[in-house]
Amino acid sequence: MRLVAINRGDPMKLKNMLAGAAAFVALSSSAFGQSATAPTGTPMVDKWNYKGVSISLGGFLAFETVYRSNSELADIGSTFGGIPLGNSSVGHTSEFRETARQSRYAMLVQGDIDPNTHGAFYGEFDFLGAPQGANSNESNSFAPRIRHLYGTIDWDDLGWHILAGQNWSLVTLNQSGEAPRTELPPPTIDAQYVVGFAWTRQPQLRIVKDFDKRYFIGLSLENPQTTFFTGANALPASLHLTFNGTPGSGFSTVNTLSLNHIPDIIVKMAAEPDEAHNIHVELLGMFRNFYDRYNFHNDNVYGSAVGAGLFMKVIPGMLDVQATALYGQGIGRYGTSQLPDATIRPDGKIEPITENELLAGVTWHTTPMLDIYVFGGREQDLTKSYDLAGVPYGYGNPNYSNSGCISETASGSCVGNTKEVDQITVGLWDKLYKGNFGEFRLGLQYSYTERKTFEGIGGAPNGKDNMFFTSFRYYPF
Repeated sequence: MRLVAINRGDPMKLKNMLAGAAAFVALSSSAFGQSATAPTGTPMVDKWNYKGVSISLGGFLAFETVYRSNSELADIGSTFGGIPLGNSSVGHTSEFRETARQSRYAMLVQGDIDPNTHGAFYGEFDFLGAPQGANSNESNSFAPRIRHLYGTIDWDDLGWHILAGQNWSLVTLNQSGEAPRTELPPPTIDAQYVVGFAWTRQPQLRIVKDFDKRYFIGLSLENPQTTFFTGANALPASLHLTFNGTPGSGFSTVNTLSLNHIPDIIVKMAAEPDEAHNIHVELLGMFRNFYDRYNFHNDNVYGSAVGAGLFMKVIPGMLDVQATALYGQGIGRYGTSQLPDATIRPDGKIEPITENELLAGVTWHTTPMLDIYVFGGREQDLTKSYDLAGVPYGYGNPNYSNSGCISETASGSCVGNTKEVDQITVGLWDKLYKGNFGEFRLGLQYSYTERKTFEGIGGAPNGKDNMFFTSFRYYPF
């Protein structure tokens, strides 16, 4: 076995330890009729060929911890838009959790239909599903969930590409073209990434045309869903209003499902104008439909958004910069803080909330073994407030009461609509080992997040959280 030189402790001890681990893996694998080591003289390969297609495996085993100065009662994915205010008793406590749920497994199947036409299937799963019976009391039983599950067809000679299935939204920044598996999420341990990161993972039908592999235009029809803040007060009883309901077959009845009948439509143009492809720029537009039924007729309201993105290898192989911006109406669910898409006017009409989402980050590849990153982001909503007969409605209404938000002992109610979430994040990934046994990586991350609320009666209280993460991951493939 050949070890990569890492100069960490006694190399012979590390070699013996890994050899023992390999023997254990081989013994465990033999119980399933498989050999974990190649026969003597046979080179190890990273894919298998079966009936004309290649099969590659991927994923990692993760042991991770999170400490938060203000408890969110959350696992490895934080709730940035729900950082507790002063009235929360739980918010005055800290929390520490250990988890293996971000462990991931993946499979890529690829084949050539003809010399210019290529097909692929990709599936990726983790264990961050949380059915109603999941808990951390004893067995810590959590469900696998789909991250990605899609098929693609690519025509090299025509420059056309089709994707169907669940994948990152076309809104998500790519580092190369508009192809799947080139998306560029921030390299965080936090499973909710960074404030300001615009993304979803959802079913979609995507068509992309490339021009000489340097210019791209894509159209994606994506699964719709609407998140609401209906208002702090009950809507007038005279309204006959339906905008969501208890789901039927195939969904958990614990949740609600919005009424939607038109997919989210996203168009994105990308360019890599320099010959070395060290610069990638994007412009996008999004069209959304919001749908309800009130006073015995259906009503459609529309929202739109524009966005831009940049990925640049400032010093190729050493320093990368990325930045994104998204602005429009009804885009809350595309932001990592999950602010609401829309509110309801007192006449029953849906009103999309205007929001902006900004993110910028730098990743420094200090050595082939060590990456350091710094990211900053913001998500901000504008007010949509209405009053009827002296009763406040909408989102961010200055006549809402925040007097009960200040402390545990404060009197009055607490609406506390979130106006803005800001965050700064720093972290590192260190490849402790890379060799025939795969990779071992150590990750450390710190983030400071502040949730700001709209001014109301009693002021504009804030919530703050300091979060520390560690991750130890093993990549066998």
